[in-house]
Amino acid sequence: MAGLLDLLNSDLGKTLISGASKQFGQNEGKTTSALNTSLPLILGAMKNNASTSDGASGLLNALGNNKHNGAILDNLGSILDGDGVDQDVLDDGAGILGYIFGGKEQNVALAVSKSSGIDLASAMNILKVAGPLVMGALGKETREKGISDQNGIGDLLGGMLGDGASDQQSLVTKLLDADGDGSIIDDVAGIILGGGKKKGGLGGLLGGLFGGK
Repeated sequence: MAGLLDLLNSDLGKTLISGASKQFGQNEGKTTSALNTSLPLILGAMKNNASTSDGASGLLNALGNNKHNGAILDNLGSILDGDGVDQDVLDDGAGILGYIFGGKEQNVALAVSKSSGIDLASAMNILKVAGPLVMGALGKETREKGISDQNGIGDLLGGMLGDGASDQQSLVTKLLDADGDGSIIDDVAGIILGGGKKKGGLGGLLGGLFGGK
């Protein structure tokens, strides 16, 4: 199964990197690093949430919204082109992050910032774009596969995370438990920089949606 970097090396992945880099004033290398961190952490948080019946139900309801039907995958170029990112996308992203990270998205953004070398504001904006992107991909898959229950969404998320599922869920838990003193965030950033992230099924599933091989 293709790795995560295959997603970002696809044509649409390159559009994502190029557009986000220009919108948020970052070089493409740092933007790629930030996305490589953001996507698995978002999925890991969703997997954590979907482990309870209420969390799975809330996620499935959100995925049933037409906003998350996968259209964002086809419109990414226009969303990231122009004078600014579509405010509706950023607002949707903020809502997604607040829900899945339980109000601790600042900790996640700090870890993305430290591990990629981008500033905190840009890290948060990249997370806000990545959230709707992941939801769009998930929404498309749940529709195509007829997924409507906790086991189904849990299996889908596990497949997307691949062999690194438990690692990403553990990193998310550490970030959400951080008390703000920075030490745990530094530790998590160090794990990410040290290769603690495993490439798994995320690239395979999303890579297919993005036209990757």
